[in-house]
Amino acid sequence: MKVQKSFKGQTDYGTLYLVPTPIGNLQDMTFRAVETLKAVDFICAEDTRNTGLLLKHFDITVKQISFHEHNAYEKIPELLELLKSGKNLAQVSDAGMPSISDPGHDLVKAAIAEDITVVALPGASAGITALIASGLAPQPHIFYGFLPRKSGQQKDFFESKKAYPETQIFYESPYRVSDTLENMLAVYGDRQVVLVRELTKLYEEYQRGSISELLEYIAENPLKGECLLIVSGQDQAVLIEAVAEDLNPAELVSSLVEAVHQEIEFLLKNFIIFRFEDVNKAKA
Repeated sequence: MKVQKSFKGQTDYGTLYLVPTPIGNLQDMTFRAVETLKAVDFICAEDTRNTGLLLKHFDITVKQISFHEHNAYEKIPELLELLKSGKNLAQVSDAGMPSISDPGHDLVKAAIAEDITVVALPGASAGITALIASGLAPQPHIFYGFLPRKSGQQKDFFESKKAYPETQIFYESPYRVSDTLENMLAVYGDRQVVLVRELTKLYEEYQRGSISELLEYIAENPLKGECLLIVSGQDQAVLIEAVAEDLNPAELVSSLVEAVHQEIEFLLKNFIIFRFEDVNKAKA
C-alpha cells in the first residue's frame, strides 16, 4: 500500500502534473493550468506543434518534450529520470484530460511505481461535458472512448454491452458515424441517442432522437467536425420482459427465487458485518 501526500509530502523528486487543455475553446483554459505550465521545468506534449500554439497564446515559454503513444516506451525512462532528479513535469494531450483516450496512463503508472507524486488538475473532458447537456441519464454512465473500426468488431462490442443499463459514451469520426449508428441499431434496437459535434466551438450542435431518426437526419445533413455519441442504456423493464418471454414458467420462477436468495444473502452478510462493528465499538 502507498499513501501520497500531494502537497505536504517530503521528497527530493519532482512532481508529475496532469494538465487538461481546452477541447475547442481557449477561454476554457483555467488560471491554475496556465500557472502550472509556466512553473514546471518541462511540458510533455502529445503533439508539440499543437501544444505550441496553446503555449504561445498564453505566453508560456517552457520547453516541450514530445511524448505520444508511438514513443512512450522509450521516453518513459527518460521522463522518470528527470522527475527523480527533482524536475517538475507537466503532461498534456492535444485536447481534454491526459490519459482519457490519450497518452499518459503508462507514464502515471510508472511514476507511481517509483513513488513520484502525481497531481491531476481538474478541467475539460469532452465525454462528461457532452453527457450533462445530452438530456440522457448522467448516472450511471460508462465511457468507452473510441470504438473498433471494423463493422464485425463493432457489432461484437455492442453485443457484449447491449444489456448494460448505464448511459454509454463514445468518440467517433464524422466519417464513420452513420455506419456506427447502423451497427448500433442492428444490435441495440432503436434506442435514444444524442450526437454532439463541435463541442465548445462556434458550431456546437446536439442532435437528439432515436437512432433511426438520427440516421435519417445525417443522410440529409452530412456531418463535419469532432463527434461524440451518447446512447441510452438498456431499459431494465424491457430486458426483464424479453428474458421472461424466453423462459418457461418453471425457469422464470427459479430465476426469481435465485435472485431473491442472492439479495437476502447480501443483506444478511452486511447486517452481520455492521452488527459486529457496532459490538466492537460498544466494547471499546
